[in-house]
Amino acid sequence: MDPAAPHEPKTLTEAIRYFSDLDVALQTMVRLRWPNGVICPVCGTGNPLFLAKQRRWQCRNKHPGRQFSAKTGTVMEDSPLGLDKWFAAIWLITNAKNGISSYEIHRAVGVTQKSAWFLLHRIRMAMKTGSFEKPSDGGSSPGGNAEAKEPAEFEADETFIGGQRKFMHKARKEKLGKGRGTIGKEIVMGILARSIANEPSRMLMAKRIPNTDMGVLQAEVRAVVKPGSHLYTDALRAYNGLGTDYLHEAVDHEIEYVKGRVHTNGMENFWSLFKRALKGTYTHMSGVHLDRYVDEQAFRFNEREMNDSQRFRTVVSSVKGKRLTYRGLTGRDAREAKATRD
Repeated sequence: MDPAAPHEPKTLTEAIRYFSDLDVALQTMVRLRWPNGVICPVCGTGNPLFLAKQRRWQCRNKHPGRQFSAKTGTVMEDSPLGLDKWFAAIWLITNAKNGISSYEIHRAVGVTQKSAWFLLHRIRMAMKTGSFEKPSDGGSSPGGNAEAKEPAEFEADETFIGGQRKFMHKARKEKLGKGRGTIGKEIVMGILARSIANEPSRMLMAKRIPNTDMGVLQAEVRAVVKPGSHLYTDALRAYNGLGTDYLHEAVDHEIEYVKGRVHTNGMENFWSLFKRALKGTYTHMSGVHLDRYVDEQAFRFNEREMNDSQRFRTVVSSVKGKRLTYRGLTGRDAREAKATRD
C-alpha cells in the first residue's frame, strides 16, 4: 500500500476539502495508481505527454486510444463524475461499518440516486479482497509467521441470506412450498484464518455458494486450507470426512458454542456485522448483487486495523484493471446474449 503523504487528510471533513481541488485529486490518483510513473494503459509505454488543459495524457506511440485519463482502465472509466465526487464516495463506503445506501450517497455527494447506486457497485468491485493463499509449509496463516511450528487454524461456516418466512406474502409462501425456512434463500460460505503465534493475521474470505452439499463445502475448504491445518466447523454432516486431511474438530451448537479453541465465533462475528448492514442499511437486496455486498463487508473486516485514510488509499490503489458497465450490472448484456443464443 502506498504510504500517506504528511499533508493527506485523516478525516472525512479534511478529505472533502482536500479533494475539492481537482489538481490535488488527480495527483493523488496518479500516485496511488502509478507509483512508478504514468504508463499507457493500452501499450504499457511510460513517459506519456501530459495535456494539462484536458488533464489527460497522450501516449508517444501511435495507436487507437493513445489519449487516456487517470480513470481509463479502472472502475471509474467513462464516468462523467469528477475525482472529487468519486473520492468522497470511496471514503464514505470504505469507512462506514454498516455500509451506506445509495440514497445517502445521492444526498451527500450531489448525484442522482441511480448514479449513486452504480457508483457504489463499482467501488464494491474495487473492494474485492480476493482469496488468500494457502499457508506455506511452515504452517502459518496468511500474513502470519512462516516459522511458526504449530499448524494454522481455520474456521469454516455458512449462513443463509433472505427474508423470514413469517413476513412473506401468502403467494410467496405458496410458491416456495413447505419445508425448512432456508428454502428460497441465498447461501454464503466463509473461511476465516485465525492468528498464529500471536501474529495479527486474521483474514477472511467469503463467497456465495449454490448449496450446502458435501461436495460443495469440502471443495471450498480444500481450495483454501492447507492439509494438516486445524479446521473448526459446526456439526453439519457435510463437513464429515475432512478429518483425513485436516485436524478437524466440530462443535455442536445444540449442546455448546465453545469447546476450548473449537468454535466458529470468528465467523459468527462476521455474519452478525454483515446481516446488520443488510437489515439496517440496505434493507432490500437482489441476490444477483449479493457477491459485491459480501466483498464490501469482507474488505472492512479484513482491513479493520487500518485507519480511515489507509482504507481509502487501499481501495483507490485497487481500482485499476477492473470494469463494470451499467448494462453488465443490470444484467442487460446477459439477457441479450441469452436471447441471441435462443
